Parts: sequence; C-alpha cells; structure tokens
Amino acid sequence: MTPRDVAVVAFARSGHGPADGLSEAETLLPVLHDALDQAGLAPGEADFTCSGSSDYLAGRPFSFTLALDGVGAWPPIAESHVEMDGAWALYEAWVKILTGQADTALVYAHGKPSSGDLRDVLTRQLDPYYVAPLWPDPASLAALQTRALLDAGLLDEAALLTDEAAPVRSADGHPTRPPYAPDARAVTDGAAAVVLAAGATARRMCARPAWIRGIDHRIESHALGLRDLTDSPSTRLAAERAGAFDAPVDTAELHTAGAAQEAVLRRALRLDDTVTVNPSGGTPATDPVMAAGLIRLGEAAARIHRGASDRALAHATSGPCLQQNLVAVLEGEPAGHPAAEPEGART
Repeated sequence: MTPRDVAVVAFARSGHGPADGLSEAETLLPVLHDALDQAGLAPGEADFTCSGSSDYLAGRPFSFTLALDGVGAWPPIAESHVEMDGAWALYEAWVKILTGQADTALVYAHGKPSSGDLRDVLTRQLDPYYVAPLWPDPASLAALQTRALLDAGLLDEAALLTDEAAPVRSADGHPTRPPYAPDARAVTDGAAAVVLAAGATARRMCARPAWIRGIDHRIESHALGLRDLTDSPSTRLAAERAGAFDAPVDTAELHTAGAAQEAVLRRALRLDDTVTVNPSGGTPATDPVMAAGLIRLGEAAARIHRGASDRALAHATSGPCLQQNLVAVLEGEPAGHPAAEPEGART
C-alpha cells in the first residue's frame, strides 16, 4: 500500500484558567467548533472521530459518551475512544487515515479532574499489588524522581531552589513554571481538538499543513522499582522510531507531568540549546489532565501553520514518572513547495 501523507490542519484548545464548573460537553463545544471551523468542516462531517479521556476523573463509567452531545453524533458517525490522553487518540486516527479508511479525522480530548480528588484518582494508574495500596500522590512520585536526579548529579539543587519563585513566561508569552521547580500543577478542567487530513485534502484545508512525518509510542515497566527514574528509554526509542534523530528539529513541545522531567526528556531526546523548548509554555501550572499531551501536539502543529517552525517534535506522556511516552515529528513544507505534490511522495 502506498504510504499516505497525513497532516494536522487545525488546532483549538480551552483557556488556561482554573476549573469553572462546566460539564465536559460545555467545555468541549466551543473548542470543537473552533477546530472544525478552521478546517471548513461541519459537525459530523469528518470521516472518523476519536477521543481521549478518563472515566476515573468523572467518577462514572462511559462518561465520554456524554461529551458526544457536543460532537454531533446524529446521524451516526464513525467514532472511537481511548482511555488515555488525547495524544493516543490522535495516534489511532492517524492509523485510520494511513490505512485508507478515512481522509479526515476529528480528534479531541477533555478532562474534568475538579469532579474529585486528582491525587487519589491518579493512584489507580499504579501497580495494584505493591504501589497503589500505598496511595502515593503525583507530587510524592515526582519528588522521588527529582531525588533520583539530584543523587545522580543530573539536576542542580541550587537551581531547583532559586527557580521555584522565579516568574517565567514562554517565548509565546504564556505563563509557565520553571522547568525544574517542584510540581505545582493546579486541578484544571480543559479540552483540546485537532483535525487531521490526508494529502490534497489537507492542502485545501490549511495553507501550511503540519505533516506528521513519524509518530511512535512506547511504555516502561509498570513496576517503579524496575526502572531507572533518571532516564527514559521508552521516550528515546519512540523518538528513534518516529525519525526524530534523522534531522535536526527547531522546536520541541514536551509534556512534563512531573517537576524535573524536562531534564530527563532533554537528554533522552538529545535537545540542545539550538532547539526552542516549550515556546507555548509547555505544561504550565494549569495542566488539563487527559488533554495536555494532545495540546503539545497541537501547539507544535500551530507553530508550523504560522511559519514559526519548520520541523517540530511533540511529546506526550501518561502514567507515573514518564511511564508511557509518545513522540511525533511534524514538518511544514518549505516556501515555494509545489502544492500539487503527489500523495505518498514522502514517507
């Protein structure tokens, strides 16, 4: 089968504000309309729809079906769901388009952690026999990883202390926490959506599509004691399989769910000072759980759309201490590139 070119042609997300009491459907509706309007699609017109969220956050089974009220599921649509960050929903939609079963796809993610205690909910991701019964919260696990990095000499304790109070803004002007400051993520409801399209369809929808040149995801051992918390082999392998090391990238959007994880990811992804890291602000103090990874992909694509980046890397993670990692490489066509390039000419 001839490989297909697939691109991100639209991206929208909710604001950076705190939880506002809206339902999943109410949070999602304006985001979906924004993304679909950018792509010139009507509700229900995409060939495939895939979402990412967690029933544990909502506290009820099949909670994602309630959000379909905002999607427009009648007449019936081809729809799927992953119990993961929306970045993994994007992966499923990408595969759907690659296999020729769709030309366009709507991908969205939403999370409403304000429904309960996020610290308790996230313990359900842990090893159910040895770790979960201890109920360690994300801040405790982040502290373990930070301590491991400090003991290995891979993190500067002085910088960790001085950066904690330092106000930081990203290259795009968004607020962000210092990269090594202690984990201070707020409980934040949020949503994001992207539209994917293939070949000539993508070029009709977007002046400068963000082509997905490679995407891969890998997983570490579920047992924290069997892992080196100062390294991320799964991120490195995913990046290698996605082609991230084949040519330099100019931008990297990193999903850092723990305080010191940026140090781990920079080494695993071989990011030096020539790469602009998290120009959007990265995963700031307002971290929309289940949508943050998809937002990293969307922000990387948006920079390509507006000509601020030519080759970008996007990373998403799920689980404790970088347990599961997804890496995507996005490219924009150079100025003067013929718009009629035949589909499948690039892989």
